Amino acid sequence: MGSASRQALAAARAELSALGSTVDLQTAQQLFSAARSIGGSLQLRTLLADASTDPGVKKKAIVAVFGARFGSTAIDLLSSVASRRWSSDEDLLAGIEELGIRAAAESAAFGTPIEAELFAFGTAVSSSAELELAVGSKLGDTAAKVALVDRLLDGKVSPQTLAIVNQLVQQPRGRRIGAQLRSAASVVADQSNLSVGTVTTARPIGAEQLIRLQAGLSKTYGKNLRINAVVDPSLIGGIRVQVGDDVIDGSVASRLHDLRLQLVG
Repeated sequence: MGSASRQALAAARAELSALGSTVDLQTAQQLFSAARSIGGSLQLRTLLADASTDPGVKKKAIVAVFGARFGSTAIDLLSSVASRRWSSDEDLLAGIEELGIRAAAESAAFGTPIEAELFAFGTAVSSSAELELAVGSKLGDTAAKVALVDRLLDGKVSPQTLAIVNQLVQQPRGRRIGAQLRSAASVVADQSNLSVGTVTTARPIGAEQLIRLQAGLSKTYGKNLRINAVVDPSLIGGIRVQVGDDVIDGSVASRLHDLRLQLVG
């Protein structure tokens, strides 16, 4: 994302946070719907992403297209987003989607484990080639993907998680579904002032050890950390920790790989 887009997104995040309890799940769903509509219209996408277009003209376009269907909160947020400078139309779409994900997080009751539910579904998708193809294939029918997600998740996860997943499968924008789900989980965590860490071990890690690790990492990163535990027998032993772009790899498999490289060198 370009520097102009990062500034625009930061301003949009601040506006969303300032709205507080007026943001509900419907706001998030309307933002998702707008992202899909704008993404499907080259004319509208070009108009809203063009930095030379007067902000007043953009707002009129937002109201004309969405005013009859959306609430005032979503309209105001979309108008604000469109009035800012974006580096590209793709960044604009990404910004609206992220705002929708953050709105979904804001709308949830305290303690709703949205990021954990997204991570769990992402793990299920990654472990099943058939499921990944069904929900992530570029050639698949969108309505069929939504129907499948609803069958799998409705009543088993929060409405916020279901809304986010439905958005991701309907507008992949060239992204793999696993990467989309991980990214969405990180956005949700950030909106809740959390970071998400992934701890991978060859065998299930004990609850007490996981708690100690979570406390230590939270202290290191200076914010509360939510841990997702993954079991991967290919590590052989040891542990791999990833927090954002930081990776601490102390697995046996990693050390063996390093040793092989040294021997070859």
